[in-house]
Amino acid sequence: MNYSDDFIRKSLKGIILKVLVQPKSSINQIVGPHGDEFKIKLTAPPVGNAANRMVIQFLAKQLAVPKSAIEIKSGQTSRHKQLLVNYTRAESADSEYRQLKQRLLALLPNKKDSTD
Repeated sequence: MNYSDDFIRKSLKGIILKVLVQPKSSINQIVGPHGDEFKIKLTAPPVGNAANRMVIQFLAKQLAVPKSAIEIKSGQTSRHKQLLVNYTRAESADSEYRQLKQRLLALLPNKKDSTD
């Protein structure tokens, strides 16, 4: 199964991810593309900023980046969010973009290699 990567966008500071968060799930897991978003199920409830904290923690672990590298750009109180995964070094932005995109696409269920 091949997926579109419409949920990933390159910016000057990092990768912007369009994410659909499903809180109060029985397990934390990456579901995969859902329209033009990346769907993630989280066990955290959507109260007290718990789901926002968990989406950052979960993605940081999955992408092998520090939690401080991920920030919510929009959708603080919505299931539909835009997250920014910041580059660690501006001078290596292109290579970091490719690495982060590759890591993210590798997390998708049944993902086959796509041409870039």
